[in-house]
Amino acid sequence: MVAPLPDAVALTRALVAQPSVSSPDPRHDQPNRTVIDRLAEWCEHLGFRVEVMPLPQDPSKANLLATLGDGPGGLVLTGHSDTVPFDAERWATDPLELVEDERGRLFGLGSADMKGFFAAALHAASRFRAGQLKEPLVLLATADEESTMNGARALLEAGRPTATRAVVGEPTSLTPVRMHKGILMQAVRIQGRSGHSSDPANGASALEGMHRVLGELLALRAELQAAHRDEAFRVPIPTLNLGRIEGGDSPNRICGSCHLTFDLRLLPSMDPPAIRAALAERLDQLFEGEALEVALESLTDVPPFETPADAPLVRAAEELSGQPSRAVMFCTESPFFRAMGMETIVLGGGSIDVAHQPNEHTSRGDLERAAELYAQLIQRFCVEGAA
Repeated sequence: MVAPLPDAVALTRALVAQPSVSSPDPRHDQPNRTVIDRLAEWCEHLGFRVEVMPLPQDPSKANLLATLGDGPGGLVLTGHSDTVPFDAERWATDPLELVEDERGRLFGLGSADMKGFFAAALHAASRFRAGQLKEPLVLLATADEESTMNGARALLEAGRPTATRAVVGEPTSLTPVRMHKGILMQAVRIQGRSGHSSDPANGASALEGMHRVLGELLALRAELQAAHRDEAFRVPIPTLNLGRIEGGDSPNRICGSCHLTFDLRLLPSMDPPAIRAALAERLDQLFEGEALEVALESLTDVPPFETPADAPLVRAAEELSGQPSRAVMFCTESPFFRAMGMETIVLGGGSIDVAHQPNEHTSRGDLERAAELYAQLIQRFCVEGAA
């Protein structure tokens, strides 16, 4: 007889206490191995076969692939092990200590997004033994979702796991999500020539060149919004946000270089590579034959995501949750699992509205309801082996 796991609140508390920030800024970036090792220990306790998969780019980061049962097909319950950076002074409590209030709310960094998911998934899995399963159950924990998504990219490159269906446990208030927008985060760098500002012929202003780039980007935004619309989304059009601009060093010097970052949020009907190629061509043509040089750099690329409304996993999640599936505007790792051929939904306890900010929280009830729903999905797709 396997000894029971600690309750879901205790599991969440243990995970929140392990720092695992991922960030493009190395000043904030941290390993995730303590979280992965703790999850591996609990999975082994429940009889899973456990594999820790270091990322090729950084062995201090790893994915966890844990499998219960054998055979083809199967159901993946997956979440990311990292959190965003945080401002401790803006929290009412210690971000790395899970604190429960009188209403059963659980405050802590990653409690909703998404360390609480693992507690719920483990408690759902603990109700089953390998011999009961017609199809395997896979518990997956990824690295660096909040920054590069290199954990999910490494899994796609390796072609693992091989399963039929995946549930991404991001916080959705336990409403099934079958669609979300994609994102292209881009940087534009313009190299000009600095010189004394008293004579424009002394240089070539990168800042003035960037002014033309901004106009071109806003024109592209208007064109895309006129051509694409999907009423499933609260904001039904693609968006383009001009995020940060930096250039020059002094009022009396012609600006020699300028740097802009922006993002495009794309609908599932849109083709990210085609849009990126069209954008690069437009920017190149802006400065053809001029002294200014322009370079377009991709920072992050997450494709749009959609699973058909009639997919068995979508229908089952709607039935068991009592909620119709919907579309959201935030990104997840779902497109990578879809690219591996899995029916995929996003479904988790807690609310995305409290993620990435001080006093993030989930609740004891959220963990219990999520565990029950995941157990029902395991029963249907792994024990009953539903087609």
